[in-house]
Amino acid sequence: MPNKNKHNMIISQNDNTIKSIEPVLSGEDYFSRLQRIINKAESEIHLQTYIFENDTTGMKIAECLKEAAMRKVNVYVLLDGYGSNTLPGELTNNLINHGVNLRFFSANIVLIGRRLHHKVVVADGKTALIGGINIADKYHGTKTEEPWLDFAVQVEGKIAEPLQELCRNIYFRKKRQTRKKIMAAFYSDDRISIRILQNDWLKRKNEICIAYLKSIRNSKKEVIIVGSYFLPGRRLTDSLKKVARNGVKIKLILSGISDVPLVSRAGRYLYSSLLKNNIELYEWNKSVLHGKAAVVDSAWITIGSFNLNHLSSYGSIEMNVEIASPEFAAHFASYLHTVIAQSEKITAETLKARKGIVSKLFNWFFYLLIRTGMILIAYTTYKRVFKRYHAE
Repeated sequence: MPNKNKHNMIISQNDNTIKSIEPVLSGEDYFSRLQRIINKAESEIHLQTYIFENDTTGMKIAECLKEAAMRKVNVYVLLDGYGSNTLPGELTNNLINHGVNLRFFSANIVLIGRRLHHKVVVADGKTALIGGINIADKYHGTKTEEPWLDFAVQVEGKIAEPLQELCRNIYFRKKRQTRKKIMAAFYSDDRISIRILQNDWLKRKNEICIAYLKSIRNSKKEVIIVGSYFLPGRRLTDSLKKVARNGVKIKLILSGISDVPLVSRAGRYLYSSLLKNNIELYEWNKSVLHGKAAVVDSAWITIGSFNLNHLSSYGSIEMNVEIASPEFAAHFASYLHTVIAQSEKITAETLKARKGIVSKLFNWFFYLLIRTGMILIAYTTYKRVFKRYHAE
């Protein structure tokens, strides 16, 4: 993994609305912060994530949550019913018995496309971690295995208050049939602006999709995208190709090693078309790539849980942080260039060497299969749930 200390940057503000903002990497960097946030919490903690595993990392976080609850901190944990379906009842009951408020989101297998996919932690309305990192050993790493490459952002200040209210609203939705309007988590001054973006098509929120498209279409110099499950729709693909033809340098960091090989292989079907449009492709092979991030013109950045595919666009509940700051974005872009330097560059020549006619046919087949499957899951879920949601 690239040297994280070299790129560990803090932007501090005097205004209490945002005291500091820091990029965070998967591994010890993320989980030491997570434990510290939980251990220092005084009144309320919200942890919402897709995967919470019963392994060494999961047990450590579970212990921190129990200790917080025993200190009379109100602890609310919301896990996705599909992503965390292997969590044993013994562990969840133990958390509940120690005072942790825990429930699962949408465990109905029929609605598999509508998942709680965001990863967010908020404590006391003052500190938040937002990103794509789940609670599991594979994101922390071991003595023999590198952590999966992923990112988050830690924010300190009053900007965490509306984010905490948003988490409350999501956690209590099944108990409170209210439509309380939540103030957007937003801050701006002459140095930096930050927004919390949501994607939940069922609730007609396409903020992350819109932000990606707008930033790419307005790019002038360089776009760097980290895409772990890269199967973009036509609008995004066409936008990337168009700005590349206009001279913008497009660099895509994609999965060389994937936990879902069929999706990775499906994405490789797009390589030839992307290369023909002067888009640079790099595969990260040092560990599984799970990150979802983008930097545009070293001025705009987004990090979070949103994948560039139909499931994130139309099925899952996603959350990203958007930061407009030349200082912060340039710093993160510098870090991504170190990732690129350690990745395998894919060219027309290397692609030709690795792709025979059989491989091309398989890539085409898996592209059609996976993309069609994602579309069907997303749209079918939307149609099943739409009437029920709007009838409440």
